Amino acid sequence: MNIRDELRPLLWILGVFALIWYLPLSLPLFQEALLSAFELGQWYAREHVILCLIPAFFIAGVIAVFIRKDSVIRYFGAESSPWIAYSIASVSGSVLAVCSCTILPLFGGIYRRGAGIGPASAFLYSGPAINILAVILTARVLGWQLGLARVIFAVLFSVIIGRLMQFIFRKDDNTGSGGSMTVGSGEVEQPLHQVSLHFIMLTGILVFANWGSVGGDSGIWSGIYSAKWLITGFFSLGLVFTLIRVVGLNSSTVLPGAAAVAGTAFIFQSPVLSFAAGTMVLSLILAYGTERAQEWLAESWGFAKQILPLLAAGVLAAGFLLGSQTGGRGMIPESLIASLLGGNSFGANLFASVAGAFMYFATLTEIPILQGLLKAGMGQGPALALLLAGPALSLPSILVMHSIMGTKKSAVFIVLVIGMATLSGSLYGYIVQ
Repeated sequence: MNIRDELRPLLWILGVFALIWYLPLSLPLFQEALLSAFELGQWYAREHVILCLIPAFFIAGVIAVFIRKDSVIRYFGAESSPWIAYSIASVSGSVLAVCSCTILPLFGGIYRRGAGIGPASAFLYSGPAINILAVILTARVLGWQLGLARVIFAVLFSVIIGRLMQFIFRKDDNTGSGGSMTVGSGEVEQPLHQVSLHFIMLTGILVFANWGSVGGDSGIWSGIYSAKWLITGFFSLGLVFTLIRVVGLNSSTVLPGAAAVAGTAFIFQSPVLSFAAGTMVLSLILAYGTERAQEWLAESWGFAKQILPLLAAGVLAAGFLLGSQTGGRGMIPESLIASLLGGNSFGANLFASVAGAFMYFATLTEIPILQGLLKAGMGQGPALALLLAGPALSLPSILVMHSIMGTKKSAVFIVLVIGMATLSGSLYGYIVQ
């Protein structure tokens, strides 16, 4: 037996043993923080896994199998036109109402199909940051100045961060060979309008199933919110059509499955239950469908296997350290956070950026959290810094990001987001003062 080879496992065992030995289980704060971790995990599982992540996994699978690699490289590759690549990437968030975790499968899909690190990073930031619903709600609740500053700086951020990432990693930029996932038969020629229609149906389901309320009973956004499940049902019917015409599945298999899901929706009147039933039916249909359908399911499952465990660990850690969505305390006291965010000093803006980068914000939840912090004395500059760093990053998303593009690229992306959020918050705080 080589003692040197066995030293690392021994140290891991001793470390875990010592950690368990000295856990302060009798400390009330530790008990509440532990409960908060599972409260946040339960809330995330109920609110985001079925409605957000599962559609995102299927969309990522579509990107990996149905979208030609040379098309991704043409529009998002390192050598593509910057005007086209960054224009598309920087405004994607106005369409996708997703959080920092839901954007990851979509980012992984385009990155592994050959997108350059610059446009892919711009897409990764803009997806959760430039959310038109979040911008509207920010302006309505926190003031039009903060809402306008959020959208201006977020658009600039996505382009600047992407360009800097592309410049820093220009020698080893992604060429489509990154990651360990296999590439299916996506290189087979298929009419672009068919693939686009299939992609739109899945994206529509993702967007409208997660459409949030902006408050009030009037206006177009509130009208869409009240009809969100009707619109989601329309896109679901469109998906039935594209499963037959684009994926090539047999209508004698798809139509009974769709009828079963529709029956679940009418009987139980539960969107989550309907989504779960739809996921199981779609998975079974794909598993016994055409070769390309099976590849689509395999790619989607591959993303789920890679991302879900890391997200679970990150959500539990975030709840333990920072508390739950239901008000449970974490190990880091809220009073300490509020005291460090007062004024408009560089330190306050830096702390807001770092705290936002590790906290988890679901779509639109950053606004009521910030509203409470502002009432507790938070400065306007740190508020903007938190808005710019928080939705785009979180501890769960950082763990997954590391597994997709590696330690070095992930670290640089995080530093760029935190640094630019800090500088922007300081500048905005100085202007409004």
